[in-house]
Amino acid sequence: MTDALATGPHGILGALHGRTFAAVIFDMDGTLVDSTPAVARCWVRLAQEEGIDPVRLTGFHGIPARGIVEAVFPEARWDACFERILALELADTDGVVPLPGAVAALSAISALDPARVAIATSCTRDLADVRLAASGLLRPDVVVTFDDTERGKPHPDPFLEASRRLGVDPTQCLVVEDAPGGLVAARAAGCATLALMTTTPRDELVADAVVGTLADVRFAAGGRLTVSAASGR
Repeated sequence: MTDALATGPHGILGALHGRTFAAVIFDMDGTLVDSTPAVARCWVRLAQEEGIDPVRLTGFHGIPARGIVEAVFPEARWDACFERILALELADTDGVVPLPGAVAALSAISALDPARVAIATSCTRDLADVRLAASGLLRPDVVVTFDDTERGKPHPDPFLEASRRLGVDPTQCLVVEDAPGGLVAARAAGCATLALMTTTPRDELVADAVVGTLADVRFAAGGRLTVSAASGR
């Protein structure tokens, strides 16, 4: 991944170099978990069932399902389409696996203190449970989902709620995200941001630092959490 990363005087970590954090909040899909094939299958199937061109679904990564439904499908079909996409996604976990570096990142932070890590996802609670189980990833004690806030990403609410549950000021949190909308939400919450190029080109990611995947960085801790470039990166 190194060749794809823009480096500066502090290497790939840019503005995050030398900073420490009280906690790390991870997005889930596209950050910790590769669910892209399953997501694509489900939304294409829904579009076909509803007579909608699947091309219209482009550009919504990181947006809650309800927001996508209301942007693409006729208003009279919103509730039915929302319930249908939930059912489709809950039933399809084929190919849902951890992304590179995800296991090591969660394990490193949780080994220090499970209260230092959270997930904030646009998935519903049931879907988050299903995908985390399918991936085999260690589940943090704090998982904030679509069901836990009135407004999802790109509003800051999911990250504000995650930091509240962790008992940490959001300005002392690092958010790891792969979607532009999620990064907008994290900045609005006052969090530092680390973006991953797992689903989005670098030029569309506005963050304190941009790396390829979580395999490009390492998390460690003394009194506080630090992030550094992986060896050879």
